[in-house]
Amino acid sequence: MSEPEKTTAKKVTRREALKLSTLALGGLAIGSRVIRGDQQCTGTPCPDPGKCYPDETDDTQKYTYFEQMTNIYQPNEQDDPNIVLNDGEMRITFLGTMVPPVRRAQQEVSIFVEVGPWVPDPNHPNDPRYGRASDSFVFDCGSGVAGNYGAMNIQYSRMDKIFLTHLHADHMSDLTHIYCFGPGGGRFSPLYVWGPSPSGVKNPKAPPKYYDDGTKALCKHLREALRWCTESFSFQASAHDGYGKPWKKWGLPCDPVPVGDDPPDDGYALVPIELDWRKYGKDGKKDNVAYDNAETGVKITHFPVIHCRKGSIGYKLEYKGLTMIFTGDTKPEYMSVNAAINGNNGVDVFIHEMGLPPEIWAFKNLHYQQPSSGPQWDIYVNDMKTVINSSHSPFGAFGYIMSQINPKPRLTVATHFQAADDTVACAKKSILPHWPDMQWGENFIVAFDLMVLKVTQSAITQFKAEVPAFGFSPLITNPGNLKTPKYWTWGVDDQGNKVKVGDAYAQIDTHTELKECDPVTQNCNYRDDGY
Repeated sequence: MSEPEKTTAKKVTRREALKLSTLALGGLAIGSRVIRGDQQCTGTPCPDPGKCYPDETDDTQKYTYFEQMTNIYQPNEQDDPNIVLNDGEMRITFLGTMVPPVRRAQQEVSIFVEVGPWVPDPNHPNDPRYGRASDSFVFDCGSGVAGNYGAMNIQYSRMDKIFLTHLHADHMSDLTHIYCFGPGGGRFSPLYVWGPSPSGVKNPKAPPKYYDDGTKALCKHLREALRWCTESFSFQASAHDGYGKPWKKWGLPCDPVPVGDDPPDDGYALVPIELDWRKYGKDGKKDNVAYDNAETGVKITHFPVIHCRKGSIGYKLEYKGLTMIFTGDTKPEYMSVNAAINGNNGVDVFIHEMGLPPEIWAFKNLHYQQPSSGPQWDIYVNDMKTVINSSHSPFGAFGYIMSQINPKPRLTVATHFQAADDTVACAKKSILPHWPDMQWGENFIVAFDLMVLKVTQSAITQFKAEVPAFGFSPLITNPGNLKTPKYWTWGVDDQGNKVKVGDAYAQIDTHTELKECDPVTQNCNYRDDGY
C-alpha cells in the first residue's frame, strides 16, 4: 500500500460528516445496538467477541467463498441439466444482495424463486432454455437487478408476480424497468405486484392526516408516471387471446383490478395486491395468505417486521414440504423468529438481512483503514447507530436472532450486505458466540449476486452462475394469437390478405426526418435492411 493509504486517524470534516450522515439516514443497514438509547440491557450480558476492524487491503475487494464455488450453473447453455426443475424441487436465485448505494459486484435486493416441474416451451420442446418453472416469483426488485435477470436468461414472462417487502427504492426501483419493458420482452400478460397496505403513520405536518403510502398508491402513480413510455411502445402487441384468468387459482386476498385503464389481460395492466401488514395468521387464521395455488402447490403468507416505518413485511413460501422465508429488511423481532421456528418444524432456507457495525461502515465509506476520532466522527457514528436501532440487524443481532430459532433452518442466508472476505470474517466472529453450532458454508452463508440454491428434501446444493457479461436479451417465447396493438394501421400479410398491423409512425412527427432517399440526387441516407 502507498503511505497515504495507511493513515488511520484522519479527522472528519463537518462537511464530510453531514454528507455521510445523510447517507446513513437514507436507510443504510449499519449500527451496533438493537435497543433504544433510553433503554438498558437486563439479564445475561451480551457476549463480547472483541471488535473486528478489517484491513483496507485486497481482501475487501474479493469474496473468495463465492469465487471458489465448484458447482457451476449455466442458464444460457442448452445442455446444462440444472436448468430443468423436477417435481418437488425449488430453486432460489439471488439477483441482488446489496444495501444502497450499489457496488459494481452487487446490485440491490432481489431474489427469484421457482418450483418444478419444468414446463417445456411448445415451440422449442427440446431446449430447456425456452421453458419455465411451474410457478415463479420475484421477491423485491432493487436498482440494477434487471441486468442480472437478463444475464440469467430469466424472461419477462417468468417475472409476472412480484412480492415487495416494503417500498424503499433499493427494494422496488427496478419495478419501472420490469413493467415498462415486459410486453416488448415477451410478457403478454399483466404484472401483478403484492405489497403492504398504507402505514397508518400520522403525518406530523398535516394535512393530510395520513399519507396514502401503500402498494396500491405506488402502482397507481407509477402507472400514471409511465404513460408516455408505455404509449410509445404500444404499436407492438401487448396481449394475446389465450391468457384467460389464471389468477382465479391463486387464492388472492382481493380482486385483481388494474390501477389504470388498461384491459385486465394486457401486458401494461399493473395490478396491485395490497396486503394488510398488521396480519400474521394469529390463532390459525388465514388473514395473512397472499397466494395459495393448489395447482402448483405454492402457498405464500406474510408477517410484519420492524423497519424504518410501519408497513414492512416478510414472506414465507411453502411448496410440497419445502419452506423458504425472506424477511426483507428488519431489526430483530419475534415474527421472523416464529416464522422460522415454523411450529417446531423448522424451515429449509431462512433469508435475513445483516448489517455492518457503525464504525466499520464509517471507515469503509471514508476509505480509511481504521476508525477515526473527534466530535464529527462521533456525530456520524451515532447517527448510524440510530438507523440500526430503528431498522436493521448488525452482526451480533443477527447471531442473537439465530440463537432464538430452534430447530435451526437447514440453511441460513445473510443478505443486504457488503459481501467480502474481510466483512464476512468479522461477521462470523460476532455471530459464533450466539450460534456456536454455526458451520460456515454448511448451515450459514452470505449471499452474493448470481448465487443459486437448488433445494430438495434431501439436499440444498449451492451454485454460482456463469453468465455472459455482454450477452443479449433472454430467449423470448411467443404465445401466439397476439392481439392487435393499440396503435395500428392496415397492412398486407404474406398471402396478400388485408390485416391490422402495428403503426410505428402513429405517434411521431416526421417533418424533420432525413429522408431515406433524396428525390433529386437519389443519394440514399440508409437502407431498409439497416445496412
